[in-house]
Amino acid sequence: MKKKISIALCVILTAVSLAGCGSQKNSDDATGTNVEDSTKDNNIQNDDTENEIKKNDTGEVLATEVKIWHDGDEAIMQTIADYVNKQLADEQITVAFEKKAGLTDQMQLYGNDEVNGPDMYLYAHDSLGAFVEMGILAPIKDLVNKNVLSDLLPMTIEAGQYKGEQYLLPVYYETLLFLYNTDLWEGEIPTTTDELYEYMTAHTDTETGTYAVVNQHSTAYNVAPYINGYGGYILNEDAQPGLNMEETKEAIAYNKKFAQLQADGDYNTVTALFNEGKAAAIIGGPWLISGIQDAGINYRIKSLAEFTLPNGNALAPYSGVQGIGVMKYSAEKKADAISKVLEAIVSPEVGIMLANEFNCAPSNSKAYDDANVAENEMIMAMKDVYCPTSQDRNTHADFSSGIRALSEFGSKKEKVFLVSKKQGGGARFGFEKNDFGYSFSKE
Repeated sequence: MKKKISIALCVILTAVSLAGCGSQKNSDDATGTNVEDSTKDNNIQNDDTENEIKKNDTGEVLATEVKIWHDGDEAIMQTIADYVNKQLADEQITVAFEKKAGLTDQMQLYGNDEVNGPDMYLYAHDSLGAFVEMGILAPIKDLVNKNVLSDLLPMTIEAGQYKGEQYLLPVYYETLLFLYNTDLWEGEIPTTTDELYEYMTAHTDTETGTYAVVNQHSTAYNVAPYINGYGGYILNEDAQPGLNMEETKEAIAYNKKFAQLQADGDYNTVTALFNEGKAAAIIGGPWLISGIQDAGINYRIKSLAEFTLPNGNALAPYSGVQGIGVMKYSAEKKADAISKVLEAIVSPEVGIMLANEFNCAPSNSKAYDDANVAENEMIMAMKDVYCPTSQDRNTHADFSSGIRALSEFGSKKEKVFLVSKKQGGGARFGFEKNDFGYSFSKE
């Protein structure tokens, strides 16, 4: 029977980057030469700034409102707005967030509409390529100075690049984690995937519907930790598919035995199993936490990077970066206000608030100096994927190219397949790019 599991653009590869974390000295190198060259002058200069400053008859500066569209958590956006509006009150600059369902479609309709469209948008990075190709975004090189960029984690900076230009300013990021119920899990958490599989076989009873670990095992985003860890890839930096690579095939075959012990892999199924106490652990992200807390589950968190594969590499999940982009018309007419809003949004203070209140992993490296952030188990587990603390963990390959590969896959429709032939049959995996989305299917 044919089974297809598709994941939307904003979920797949929430695409992804796994960049090894170096010293702060290397931050500029990680952002690419274009960002460095384009921000040599730390002072923002724009010839249209005077056009934006409007005064009344008495010489008082009139207020400037910056409208930001989003499709995220409204509580997060309100927290950002409250801080920015307070910081920029004396300059008569305010921000107003507007939630838009189907943001990608809305941007297609109004991205060039100065009257009805937004000034900026805050959204996942994997839509960046489509928006740039539509001609609606302005590069931020003249809107943000070098000092601001140098404080941001290199991996998050690369998430906002497209064809050598910086279009998104990263705000926070998220990735997959190993979440486990402390009342159900027996003993220590394994350190290798083989040990994890042994635990799963001993503590899973599919007949009674109880599981050791559940996972959306047939979606590209959740299979990617295995593929990346084995040295395979879905798309490389040249936008070439790697589904037929031996490393990719090996990873999918290895993942298959775990999948057989993880229920049907449907999001609603695995989430319900964990929240109802029928699964001791789940592989998922911060988006699951509110439901887990509402269910009254005592839980702990482990980074997927702490699990070692048979080849000696660590599991290597993708990341989704939430960044803010600027419309061309707003960059031209509201440059000064836009610059100040951008810098306020990516400040350490906003990063700290988002971390402490919503478990968002900040893009600003200085936010991690805060004691509460540094003690946040979830945030540090996500950061550990890209900035491993273990000196002997040399398995974190640089997968930052994947993020650009997805964006630069082009606007044409293409579909590639991986056919894995095993005893008794095989599985056919498809990865398809269409005009404004990607899908991964198992047939």
